[in-house]
Amino acid sequence: MTIATKAQSDASGGSLWFAAMPFVFVVLWSTGFIGAKFGLPYAGPLTFLTLRLTIVAVVMLAVALASGAAWPKTWLGVAHIAVVGILLQGAYLGGVFYGIAHGISAGLAALIAGLQPVLTAALVGVALGERVVPRQWLGLILGLAGVVLVLWSKLVFDPNQLVGLATVTAGLFGITIGTLYQKRFCGGFDLRTATVIQNATAALVMLPLALAGEDLHIVWSASFVFALAYLCLVLSVASTILFLYLLRHGAASRIASYFYLVPPVTALMAYLFFDEMLGPVALVGIAVTAVGVALVNRG
Repeated sequence: MTIATKAQSDASGGSLWFAAMPFVFVVLWSTGFIGAKFGLPYAGPLTFLTLRLTIVAVVMLAVALASGAAWPKTWLGVAHIAVVGILLQGAYLGGVFYGIAHGISAGLAALIAGLQPVLTAALVGVALGERVVPRQWLGLILGLAGVVLVLWSKLVFDPNQLVGLATVTAGLFGITIGTLYQKRFCGGFDLRTATVIQNATAALVMLPLALAGEDLHIVWSASFVFALAYLCLVLSVASTILFLYLLRHGAASRIASYFYLVPPVTALMAYLFFDEMLGPVALVGIAVTAVGVALVNRG
C-alpha cells in the first residue's frame, strides 16, 4: 500500500466514524434511562448524582493528568466550562433524576426533555446566529410528533406532582441553555479537562442540595454498583464527550435534533430488557421521528 493509498484509507475510515458518531451517541445516551432505573431505588436522586459526578471528576482528572491534556489558560475559561457543567450535569440530570424519583413517569420526563430540539432551534438564531430553514422546522415538528406517539401510552401525570414537573422542566432549560453556551464559549477547550471541571463544579452544587434534602443513605447492592459504574463511564464520560465533540463540529440545532431519537431507542431497550409493550402507535412514532431527524440533518 502506498503512502497516498494509506492516507485515503485513513481519511475514509475517519469519515465513516464521524458519520456513525451521532448514532453511537443516541444509543449510549438512551441507556441512561435504563441505568437510572437500576440505580435510583438504592439512593436518593441527588445523593446518587453527587456520587456519580464526583467519581467522574476523579476518573477524568487521572486521565487528563496521565495524557498531558491542556487546561484552560485563564480563570474566565474555567468559569465558562463551570457554567456548562452546572447547566448540563447539574440542572439537567438533577432535574430529571429528582422528577422521576418524585413521581414523574419516565415517559413524561422523556417527552418534556424531547422539547429540547424545538427550544434550541427557537433560541439558536439569537444565541449563535444559526439559521433554521423551513425544511428543518418541519423535521423538528415531525420529530416531536413522533416522540409523542412513541410515549403516548406511557404519559401519566398527577396534579400532585407539580414539584417533579417543575424540576424536569428546569432540566429541559438547563440542557438547552447549556448546549448553546457550550457552542458559543467553550469550543476551544480540551474535552478531557473540560469534563473534569464540569463534573467537579456540578458535584459541588449538588452536594449541599443532597445534604439539605436527603440523608445521603445508599444501599450498596450489585445492581446499584453496576448502575453507578455504567452511568459514570458510559454516560458521563463516553457519551458526554461524544456529545460535546459533535456540538463542536456541527450546528447546534442539528445536534439537538438527535435527542428526538433518544425516547424511541429507550423504548426499544425497555422492550428488550424489561418486556415493556411497544404497540403499533409507538412503531409509527419511531418511523415519524426518524423522518423528522433526517429532514433536520439532510445535506
